Amino acid sequence: MSDTPPREPEEHAQTPLIEHLIELRSRLVKAVAVIVIIFAALYAFSNDIYSFVAEPLMALLPEGSQMIATEVASPFLAPFKLTLFTALFIAVPFVLYQAWAFIAPGLYRHEKTLAFPLLASSILLFYGGVAFAYFAVFPLLFDFFVHTGPENVTVMTDINQYLNFVLKLFFAFGAAFEIPIATFLLIWTGATSVESLGKKRPYVVVGCFVVGMMMTPPDVVSQSLLAIPMWLLFEVGILFGRLVPRRRHDVDDETPHES
Repeated sequence: MSDTPPREPEEHAQTPLIEHLIELRSRLVKAVAVIVIIFAALYAFSNDIYSFVAEPLMALLPEGSQMIATEVASPFLAPFKLTLFTALFIAVPFVLYQAWAFIAPGLYRHEKTLAFPLLASSILLFYGGVAFAYFAVFPLLFDFFVHTGPENVTVMTDINQYLNFVLKLFFAFGAAFEIPIATFLLIWTGATSVESLGKKRPYVVVGCFVVGMMMTPPDVVSQSLLAIPMWLLFEVGILFGRLVPRRRHDVDDETPHES
C-alpha cells in the first residue's frame, strides 16, 4: 500500500482565499443592506424628491405648466428609479468605506496614508460635481432650452425622459470632477510627469470639449459648462501633482504594514 501525500499544505494555501471571499461577501451584503435601508426610508418621499430634482426646469416654465407622462407606468417608475439612485448616492461613502476596509490590509503604509485622503476627496469631488450640475448648470441650461424655441411651442417634458436626462448630467459632472484625483494618481505612480502633462495641455483642452460633446446634449452651452470645469480641474490636478516628487523618495524603502 502506497502512502498518500498529505493535503494539509494545499488546504492551508486555499484557506486565505476562502477567508477573503467570505469577507468580500460580508462587505457586499453590508453595502447592499445599507442601500436598501436608505431606499426604504426615502420611498415615502419619492414624489417630493422628484419635485426637487425637477425644480430647475419647472421654475422656468410658464405658470401653470406641468410635466407629462407618456407611458402608463412612468408616474410610478420615474420617482421609484430616482429614489433608488438617491439611496445609492447617499450610501456612496459607506460603500467605498467597505471597499477600502477590504483592500487596506494589502497596502503599504505610505499607500494607506495617501489612499484614504484620496478616497475622501473623490467622494467630496463627486458630490461637488453633482451639486455644480444642479445649482449652476441646470438653471443656465434649461433657461437656454426653454427660451430658444419657437414662441408657439409649449414645453411639456415627459417625466421619464427628464429623469434620464438629469441622471446622465449628474453622472457626467460627478465623473468630471474626479479629474484632479486621476491626474494626481498618474503623476504619483510615475505613469506621467507634470512636465509631460503641461506639454500636452492643448490636446487635453480639445479632449475636454470632445468629452463634453459626447456626454452632454448637442448644444454649445452644456458642452462648455462641462468642458471648461474639466480643464480647470485638470490644472488643479497638475498643481497638486507638483508635490509628488518631494514625497516619493521618503517611501521607496517601506515594507507592507500589517493592519
